[in-house]
Amino acid sequence: MAIKSQHRMEATFSMASMTDVIFLLLIFFMVTSTFVMPTALEVNLPESSEQRAIKPGTTVYLDMNSNLFASYQGEEPQPMTPETLVTFLRLAHENDPEGFIALYADEEVPYGKIVEILNIGAEGNLKMVLATKPAPKSARPQ
Repeated sequence: MAIKSQHRMEATFSMASMTDVIFLLLIFFMVTSTFVMPTALEVNLPESSEQRAIKPGTTVYLDMNSNLFASYQGEEPQPMTPETLVTFLRLAHENDPEGFIALYADEEVPYGKIVEILNIGAEGNLKMVLATKPAPKSARPQ
């Protein structure tokens, strides 16, 4: 007596799960790529126990030799003088009136230089923030 199998085997391969994995990887890399904010300048930021995550439209860099650079919307930082910085920040503020301007100042820069740059922003009624890196947990207030 011959018993016949009721199940047929098909020689097909479902790509549905593969496309799900590809889309998940695509979404992961798109989301994580927005976290990276590369800077072309070597700036050793001071530490702070208070951190807020904002994405500034305009960035101003002050390196350890008190050289001034600025960039808008992630472009390559351009060398600036205090006079050209005023014009640059006004134009950036006109393009993005609600945006923040982040100041990345090296920890070796004299405090007076940082205040000069912040005063330029204050005179133009601009929202400026000073960028810092997180302090070690042992140095944070309890």
